[in-house]
Amino acid sequence: MIHFHDYGRKKSSLVEVTVSTNTLIRIVFVVLITFGMVKVFMDITHSILLVSVAFFLALALNSPISRIASILPGKIRGNRLVATSISYLVVIFFLTVLGMYLIPPFIHQTEKFIIATPNLLSELKNQHSTLGHFIRVHHLQGFLSSLSNEAHNRLGSIGGKAFSSIAGILSDVVSLLVVVVLTFMMLVEGQKWLSVLSGLFVSENKTKEVNVIANEMYRVIRGYVNGQVLLALIAAILMGPVLFMMHVSFPIAMMAIIFICGLVPVIGHAIGALIVTIVAVFHSLTAALVVLILYIIYINIENYLLQPRIQSNTTNMSPLLVLVSVIVGINFGGIFGGLVAIPVAGCIRVLIIELLEHKKLLPKNFLDEAKD
Repeated sequence: MIHFHDYGRKKSSLVEVTVSTNTLIRIVFVVLITFGMVKVFMDITHSILLVSVAFFLALALNSPISRIASILPGKIRGNRLVATSISYLVVIFFLTVLGMYLIPPFIHQTEKFIIATPNLLSELKNQHSTLGHFIRVHHLQGFLSSLSNEAHNRLGSIGGKAFSSIAGILSDVVSLLVVVVLTFMMLVEGQKWLSVLSGLFVSENKTKEVNVIANEMYRVIRGYVNGQVLLALIAAILMGPVLFMMHVSFPIAMMAIIFICGLVPVIGHAIGALIVTIVAVFHSLTAALVVLILYIIYINIENYLLQPRIQSNTTNMSPLLVLVSVIVGINFGGIFGGLVAIPVAGCIRVLIIELLEHKKLLPKNFLDEAKD
């Protein structure tokens, strides 16, 4: 029994509420079930992330896979398993050739850098050298000494950190393989599963409406992927002349890496900038600084000018909605939120417009008119 007193009046009144034992048990049961579901969701968050990434990749690759399947010769025409396998083999071949072209020279440059390190250190200590004179004039001796002591102190814990870093890298590799396999299976069997689920949960009189919504969502996701490919191509083309002018090693390969990294939204260019800058360091520190600064300038131009405009045209969303969706996605879901923010916002927009059309708050075929 629960008592409530009304102190707003001069004479307080007593209100009695009786809560049965069954009601209390139900409340406790609901709370326990809720906590259990939250715990399960937290435990499988990583798995949900992997499945979601594979799902979006499958949607993005569905159109080119369908085209490849349609041009296959003879009896295998239309076979999605063969088309997907061919696509995977082409990608693996391309990455293998790129690795064979880059890795041996990179190892050679690293060896040269390690061999040259003692000479660099001796120049730093020699007050008559150019570097020594620069350090003495700008009073950087204390800074270099503290930096050396800090590096020495951190060497003791480098083994444990290296082990944890290797474990993290192995975990990321396993996750990447899982995404690759899931994407492959979704590309091969996805259409069959969609047909089965559509037959189970969608009534015949609603099939047409559901297909219209699904096709519009697919168009948004495909437009998002096309826009990302265009942005990656622009990045590679604009950074190419910089790499050539600064005489960075393997400029064509670096452009290919910029393009590949640019395909990954939010974090792709950060990875590309790191790789290209490291390669430029082996040529000269000046080249590395110039490449890094110009790359950072381009990243900001892309994030705030190019991406909203291009993704607006390819997904039929306003530039403001594109920019807001990315900001909200990153704040709520971190890197993954930024990856899927634009297609998710586009799909939600499609659902809202269809609902408003159904309620007759918008004219019919509003989406088709918006495209024009």
